Amino acid sequence: MKSKVLFICIHNSARSQMAEAWLNHSCGEFFEAQSAGLEPGTLNPLAVEVMREAGIDISGKKTQAVFDVFKSGQLFSHVVTVCDESSAEKCPIFPGPTKRLHWSFADPSRVTGTNEEKLGQVREIRDEIRMKIEEWCEEACPRASGVSQ
Repeated sequence: MKSKVLFICIHNSARSQMAEAWLNHSCGEFFEAQSAGLEPGTLNPLAVEVMREAGIDISGKKTQAVFDVFKSGQLFSHVVTVCDESSAEKCPIFPGPTKRLHWSFADPSRVTGTNEEKLGQVREIRDEIRMKIEEWCEEACPRASGVSQ
């Protein structure tokens, strides 16, 4: 049986969506990931584009509210907040019997510059999230030594 993991950030528009996609892609035989936000917004087009570049299509994903996930009664083995440190106080806490983790990643909605510069910054965030997910998969599921490349 797969362990359920919930990734949470403020808007569920980029970081939590990318983390969900990476975990399902890299370690989907052991985990089933979802994502949600405190104030769900719209999917960040930069996040969609950089994930597509990595071979993962999140364009059809919808944002969802943490409260709606809570009301659904689902239980999660792990709840991971992915807000950056400056937003950590706003990052929601999901109640229930779960292991809580906090992984700080920069907010893609705050990148600046030309479109190409913004894409470069979001690529860096994407790659940081991927690296953290792959490290965590190795720790949580050592027998999954062949994490998808």
